Formats: sequence, structure tokens, C-alpha cells
Amino acid sequence: MAGSLQHKTVRALLWSFLQSVVQKGLQLVIGIILARLLFPEQFGLIGMLAIFMAVIQAFLDSGFGAALIQKREVTRTDTCSVFYFNILVGLLAAGFLSLVAPWIAAFYNQPILAPLTRALSLTLVINSFGMVQRTMLTKQIDFKAQTQVGLIAGALSGIAGITLAVMNFGVWSLVAQQISAAFVSTVCLWAFSPWRPALIFSFKALGDMFGFGSRLLLSSVLNQIFENIYLVVIGKLFSVTDVGFFARAKTLNDIPSQTLSEMAGRVMFPVFSTIQDDPARLKVGFKKALTFLGLVNFPMMIGLAVVAHPLVLVLLTDKWVPCVEYFQLLCVGGVLYPLHAMNLNMLQALGRSDLFLRLEIIKKVLLVVSIVLTWQWGISAMIAGMIGVSIIACYLNSYYSGVLVNYPITEQGSAVLPYLIVSGSMGSAMYAIGLLTFPNQWSLLLVQFAGGSILYVCLCRAFRLAAFMEVWQAMSNRMPFVAAGTSR
Repeated sequence: MAGSLQHKTVRALLWSFLQSVVQKGLQLVIGIILARLLFPEQFGLIGMLAIFMAVIQAFLDSGFGAALIQKREVTRTDTCSVFYFNILVGLLAAGFLSLVAPWIAAFYNQPILAPLTRALSLTLVINSFGMVQRTMLTKQIDFKAQTQVGLIAGALSGIAGITLAVMNFGVWSLVAQQISAAFVSTVCLWAFSPWRPALIFSFKALGDMFGFGSRLLLSSVLNQIFENIYLVVIGKLFSVTDVGFFARAKTLNDIPSQTLSEMAGRVMFPVFSTIQDDPARLKVGFKKALTFLGLVNFPMMIGLAVVAHPLVLVLLTDKWVPCVEYFQLLCVGGVLYPLHAMNLNMLQALGRSDLFLRLEIIKKVLLVVSIVLTWQWGISAMIAGMIGVSIIACYLNSYYSGVLVNYPITEQGSAVLPYLIVSGSMGSAMYAIGLLTFPNQWSLLLVQFAGGSILYVCLCRAFRLAAFMEVWQAMSNRMPFVAAGTSR
């Protein structure tokens, strides 16, 4: 049984990784094309609405998705009740957003936000029809279908957005992209998932899951509010163009760091839930997950911070240069993001949504204090405050999950420290390369990327870092030329 779960986990991780790479890679390419066609202020308008859409989307799930995954025995009554509840919440949420749209526009003093809000509210209704299908695929640790869904939805919605941008529809091309992504994704989920609703509904079934799900709902709402609160503060105190620069920097940072965390979290949450009564196996799995995230995320974030300037010039053109400083600071904060996510993932798997909620409240209070203390010195100072809060939050998250699985923060830190040191050495070398003279930004970026990648692999091999050697061995078993290189 253990071997079967391990095989299923590895297979799911591979499909989850492929889904994340394909979907986020496609999102990055489409975002780059749209950034070249549109202007920062147009992205800023969508950024101003991000907090409203994210919070309402959290209410749409209502925590019941995680409850279905965490629950050992899920009945048809459970899934059908959640399905109809989600649709009801989606309709109410869309109606609420349409009603308050004029107040949102007045808050930012941007009249165009009213019709934009009403149009984007359609995504909430559309998404509500496919949430149970996605949840059940996740519970079954089936990410192959979700990979196909993400690829199809991302490609078709990207084509729609780019087409409208070329036709000079401006900000409406971004709206069309989001609506079409929601529609195509929901249609594909129905096509790929065997689950179908029946005419069953039970308040008792919802009530049984409410204790676990409600705390995750509050945690999710808090997280979404404060994940996007900087866009609100910047939109209110600064200009719509500043919002665009910050939003673009945040997107560039989120794609690698959050993608990695979501990829691992989607798989490890149901896996950890399956072995939640076996502390020894939990600790082993937890350590492997942390070191794997460190192996990939540390060099990625440090490397992106170093190459930020040529990267923005090459991908987005010089009209986006003001976002470079924001991007670099966000990358520094992004170093710790997967560690946050995996520790919180463990709390969910163990059913400790009470601790999850308590931690979220503490961290959000700290974030509010940080914003109040730093906003007067500008956006960069606000991001620096965010990094300080992230360091404190990492300690808090690690402490509680460490106690529950007997894996304290000191052991967690010792496990990932070698990966951070090696990544820092790689980043220093990439920075030194940037001091040299190159004919253009393309060549600088290429040499920095190639040099940093080769050095990182060599250092990991030289110090025989555990997570790297495990990946290397897996590659050696499948690729004879890697094994030959190892023997030499």
C-alpha cells in the first residue's frame, strides 16, 4: 500500500509539475505579448479589481473543497450538496459585485471600473459550475486531466485576449481573456471528469464539513484580502500606472514561486491527508517536500532577482523598467513562500484548520502594521516591510507544524540551509557576470542564465545535496547518458 501511494504520489507530482509548467508558461508568454501590446495603466485597472475578485472567489469555494479532500469517506450527498451550494454562492456573489460596482469605481475615482467589475463578475458564476469536478480530480490525485484542462483553457483564452488587444480593445481584452478562460476551463472539467451531480441536497452534509471548511474559508478570505491589499493601497494613494507596474512585478514573481508551491501543495495535501495517522511517514514526506522546494525555489528566486533588469528589457520592453525594483524585492520575499505554503499544507492535512486560521489572523495584523509604518516612504518601502513580515510568518508557520509532526523549525532550517547557501553562491556569480560588458541585453541574459545554471548543478553535485541526488538518480535510471556522465 505504501509503495502504491508513493508511485501515485510521484506520478501526480510529475503531472502537477507538467500542469504548472505548461499552464504558467503559457500564461507568462501570453502575458508578455499583452504587456507589449497594452500599457501599464490598463493592467493597473484590472489590478485594482483583483482584491474584490479574489475575495469573492474564496467565498465561492467556502472551504468545502478542502473539506472534501480532507474527509476520508466522501458520499454523493456531500459532493452534490457542495455543488449546488457553490452555484448559489456564485450567483449571489456576481449580483453583489454588480450592485457595488459604482462604489468601487468611486473609491478609486475611475468610472470605467464599474462596467469592468460587472463583466468580470461573470467568471464567478462560470467557475462555480466546475469546482466540485476539479476538487474530486485533486482528491483522486489525478492531475493529468487538470493539465489538459489548463492547457486548452489557457491557449484559447490567450488567443481571445491577444486578438482583442491587436484590435485595440484595450483593457477589455484582459477582461475577455479572464471570462473565456473561466468558460473553457469549466466546459473542459465537465468533459474530463466523470463526476456528475444528482438532484440531492443536504444541509446536514454541509454542516458536517462546516467546522473544518469554515475556518479555512475565513483563512482564505483573509489571505486573499492581504495578498491583494497592496494593490488597493497603491491604487488609492498612488497612480493607476503605479498599480500596473506593481501588478506586473507581482505577476512575474508569482508565476515561478507560487506555481511551485501550488504544484507541490495540490499533490501533498491529499497525500498527507491519507497518512495523517502515521507521524513517522508524515515527517519523512514533509522533509522531502521541503528540501525539494528549496532545491528548485531558492536558485529560481535568487537568479530572477539578479537578472531582473535585462529580463524586463528583453521580455516587456523599456516601458516597464520602473517595475524592476519591485520585482527584485518581491523575489527576495518569494524565497520563503514555498516554505510557508508547505507548513500550512501540513496543518490542513492534519485537520488543524483552527491553528491555520489563528496563524492567518496574526500574520495579517502584522501586515497591516507594516503597511501603516512604511507607505509614506513609497512602494519599495512597503515591499520591504512585506519581506520582514514574511520572515516572522515563516517562523510561526514552521513552529506549529513542526510540533505536530515532531519536525521543529531548527531541523527544517538545517535541512534547507545548504540549498540556500549554494543558491546564494550561484547568485553572486551571476551578479559578477552582469558587471561585464555585453553587446546587448539578450546576450547578457543568456550568459547569466547559462552560467548560473551550470554552476548550480555543479555545486549541488559537489556537495551531494540529498534532494538533488535523488532527482539525479531518477534521471540516471531513465537517461543512460546521465548515468554515463555520473560514472565518469
